[in-house]
Amino acid sequence: MKLKEDRPAGQNLVTASGEGYIDINGLRHQASLLLLPDQVEPHWGAAGFDALSETDFAGIAALGCEVLLFGTGRRQRFPRPALLQPLMAARIGVEVMDTAAACRTYNILMAEGRKVAAALLLD
Repeated sequence: MKLKEDRPAGQNLVTASGEGYIDINGLRHQASLLLLPDQVEPHWGAAGFDALSETDFAGIAALGCEVLLFGTGRRQRFPRPALLQPLMAARIGVEVMDTAAACRTYNILMAEGRKVAAALLLD
């Protein structure tokens, strides 16, 4: 049986991830970022998990996604609820997981045509 990769044209796909990097459509990123099917916002959350603010998440709320996958680095960490207030007010679901899991989940939801965003932190 022959298998063929089915990649939606013009959509951002995580093609690899590892210690200190995320590849999107084969292009390596070595800093935290915000990923949507049609755009990449480099350096989102670049100051790290502890420096995140409501402002960081308010910008995501304005993007019109249905769900945010929040990859918190090598390990799963939960943000203070106040940080997610802009997303809750916009009725955007939030799933918190480690970054590797967020990358895998993003690819699945994006391929299904969902309005997904992934905020991916690198340690």
